[in-house]
Amino acid sequence: MGDIVYGLFRHNIQDATAVLWRISEWYAEILIIALTVDEKRTTHLSNSHGNPILFSISSILSSSTANPKTPYLKPPLLFFPKPLTTALTTALATTTLLLTSRPSSIASDSYNVYYGTAASAANYGGYGGNSDKKASAEYVYDVPDGWKERLVSKVEKGNNGTDSEFYNPKKRQEKEYLTFLAGFRQLAPKDVILNNLALSDVELQDLIAGADSLVSEEKKDENGPLYYVYEIDGIGKHSLIAVTCAKNKLYAHFVNAPAPEWKRDEDTLRHIHESFKTVGSS
Repeated sequence: MGDIVYGLFRHNIQDATAVLWRISEWYAEILIIALTVDEKRTTHLSNSHGNPILFSISSILSSSTANPKTPYLKPPLLFFPKPLTTALTTALATTTLLLTSRPSSIASDSYNVYYGTAASAANYGGYGGNSDKKASAEYVYDVPDGWKERLVSKVEKGNNGTDSEFYNPKKRQEKEYLTFLAGFRQLAPKDVILNNLALSDVELQDLIAGADSLVSEEKKDENGPLYYVYEIDGIGKHSLIAVTCAKNKLYAHFVNAPAPEWKRDEDTLRHIHESFKTVGSS
């Protein structure tokens, strides 16, 4: 019964009270029918103290009609059996859970700071693999606790400039990554920058081509560099991109998620998007 009630409440919790009341009416009707089928049959019910109440419908009716002076016999109270009580308790607990829980594919709201060095493919992994990434970091961004790092190969770093990437192990398409290109002293117009980024990113090309909406704006931190911010709502996918120039390099930070994860984790995804910053002098 608990599973049935849960199924009824799952998509329409507001009808919970009406459903519970209707179930109680069904049980009451069943008990009344059982009592009236055989008038000579003695029916056993329990009062609030657990003691049995014995009565016969035919005896009550006959005694009342034969002797008009017989005092009115108040019918016993009907108590629902334990299976109904259990079902109602389960239903109420299920309703409370549905009202208070918010499913998410991201484990928690805690974050870890990632320090990126934007090293060239020739210096991949630092000098001898012992580079202090925090000390030599050129950019930072937050990574949700529980996300995994995908190791970027030297070939990939050399081909499209991918420097770092993290993903949600529960949904690998929900991810953030950073690419960089050398030789940029300042930002070109917003549409030019986005098109140049798409040249080396096939997924971005497809997202732009089928986008339902594409919004771009400029942001500037106090005493900080200028950022281009793009938000693309595509077919089954959402993307947030932040682009800036520093140290003669162009940095592009991407946050991508399928539509269901975007709707569920939007607050977290926007947080990691806004956490991206370059470090050090320009």
